[in-house]
Amino acid sequence: QVQLVESGGGLVQPGGSLRLSCAVSRSIFSLNDMLWYRQAPGKERELVAVITTDGRTNYAHSVKGRFTISRDNGKNTVYLQMASLEPEDTAVYYCNSHPSVLEWGQGTQVTVSS
Repeated sequence: QVQLVESGGGLVQPGGSLRLSCAVSRSIFSLNDMLWYRQAPGKERELVAVITTDGRTNYAHSVKGRFTISRDNGKNTVYLQMASLEPEDTAVYYCNSHPSVLEWGQGTQVTVSS
């Protein structure tokens, strides 16, 4: 069974930065687009960023210019570099793939607060 393991979250002050990682346990990674989602308390899960198999990226309007998604096919890992963080970015962050949609991992908590 393929697993997703997110890491890198934490507590950061407004304006700060974090780098999230998502490791995929098996080598379907190179065959799939990779996506980052987030779910804030009381809200539905939303798509934050996408990176295709050939490296094209797309972002939600709310994070464009502040977040950068990247991938390392050799390490089966996708990253989300987050900068200029705002309290509204507080959420549990998850990754997944497309078109192979995997069982959701535990996510990694990001809290932006002073």
